[in-house]
Amino acid sequence: MRLTLYTDYSLRVLIYVATKPKDELSNIKEIAESYGISKNHLMKVTHELGKMGVIETIRGRNGGIKLAKDPTEVNIGRLVRKTEEDFHLVECFDSKHNQCVITPVCGLKHVLSKALQAYLSVLDEYTLNDLIQNPFQYQELFQQRLQDDTV
Repeated sequence: MRLTLYTDYSLRVLIYVATKPKDELSNIKEIAESYGISKNHLMKVTHELGKMGVIETIRGRNGGIKLAKDPTEVNIGRLVRKTEEDFHLVECFDSKHNQCVITPVCGLKHVLSKALQAYLSVLDEYTLNDLIQNPFQYQELFQQRLQDDTV
């Protein structure tokens, strides 16, 4: 199973803002620089996370983003389901484009479907809070990344 960059970046944004003090705002530029990823990708991600109600976006000169919910309320499984376009592990999972001749008798489809359900079930067991047990370590790594980039 491989997650899209969109989901990866969504999780990274949430981890970043969750490791900040509760009312401290973050912005796309600092998040992008902290991870070394594209600001353009993060703009779309943060917009969608805001529409989902997971983050709050504050406009204006002193604006930014912060968590809209407590980290214990952000379920990783639900977030992954919302941010992934599909879970077409193999061709036969996509009924519109499936051309595989063995689909009617293939046992692999059922095995992979069961594996996917198990994968998502494990993700359902975790919240954002579970991922950020020591926020200070995250912040130290982000600061180190920013310092390394300025040298």
